[in-house]
Amino acid sequence: MDNLRHWAIRYTFFFLGLVLFGLGIAISVKVRHLGLHPWDVLNVALTDKFGWSIGTWSVLVGMVVILSSLLISRKYINIGTFLNALLIGPFMDFFLWLDFLPNASYTWLDYGWLLLAILITGMAGGLYVAGGIGAGPRDGFMLSISERTRLSVSRARIMVESVVLVIGFLLGGPVHVVTFLYTLILSPVFQVSLRLFAKLRIALVGELPSEAKVKV
Repeated sequence: MDNLRHWAIRYTFFFLGLVLFGLGIAISVKVRHLGLHPWDVLNVALTDKFGWSIGTWSVLVGMVVILSSLLISRKYINIGTFLNALLIGPFMDFFLWLDFLPNASYTWLDYGWLLLAILITGMAGGLYVAGGIGAGPRDGFMLSISERTRLSVSRARIMVESVVLVIGFLLGGPVHVVTFLYTLILSPVFQVSLRLFAKLRIALVGELPSEAKVKV
């Protein structure tokens, strides 16, 4: 019974985090004229250029990233990595399909919505990582690149996301000043929320997953 409760809590954290992550991205996409995170810049650019939904491209890009990681190292690839790649995009598409999110007003209100999107996304990331089911495909790729090149994780992230941003920009993706501020806001929110959800996980289950220990 304790083991069942343990797994139920872990997967609740994980899937609720993925759902909220999809919601956060959906909100940011509605105000894309302010700029998006580099990976979302690429997904939106691919949608505008070749069709299909943003969520579909998120899945396809995620799978390409996983395959690339497998060529470098399988250390950070597990079931949670695949679930992350396969589900966040459809969740985002679902929220956009519901059509309940406000459209861009091209006023200061859009900045409020984008800030809300970043807060939700950061909290969602902390929540699903605290579940300990596995790192996302992009995080796993950063860690693999870091180990192979001996760069710090932060430098590996900057390098990879810069390449992704340039590709997205060349394809016509929405790049604006907020694109360059995204990580500065998102990372602290993620770190704080991860600590909070990790403490909640300990209170509920009595232990902390190895993935969360690394990031906390």
